[in-house]
Amino acid sequence: MRPKNKIFLILFLIAIAIGAYYSFNPLLSSSEKNLENEKAELVLSSNDLVNAYSNNEKKSNNLYAGKIIEVTGTIKEITFLNNRNTIILNSNLETFGVICDLHSDEIEKIKQLKPNQKIRVKGICKGFLKDVILLNCTVDILPNE
Repeated sequence: MRPKNKIFLILFLIAIAIGAYYSFNPLLSSSEKNLENEKAELVLSSNDLVNAYSNNEKKSNNLYAGKIIEVTGTIKEITFLNNRNTIILNSNLETFGVICDLHSDEIEKIKQLKPNQKIRVKGICKGFLKDVILLNCTVDILPNE
């Protein structure tokens, strides 16, 4: 094999290895990332988030989906189904809310929570399916005003 062909083959194999690394690395890394120390890209209320999605889902997906957002609201419901801890935040639209799927490290905090309590959650927005969905949420308990 000529030296030019060897160099081309080596560069080609390196390019494939780099491409494979960047393709498979997100699949191998944990999706249960704790967001407590992460900075939120956007901060808003549960009312504002639900209103945005109910008015224009496509535009809201462009603004919020896949981003770490911080949402403030009052608790409508707390559930513990299928080994998942979930909080539903109220909104000014009765049939819609914000579903916050909590990170597994938040178990002690969730035991302190009650309906109608004001909280702030930080999570990754996944979009809108009758409710806005946030994943890997962390909770901050706020004083009721």
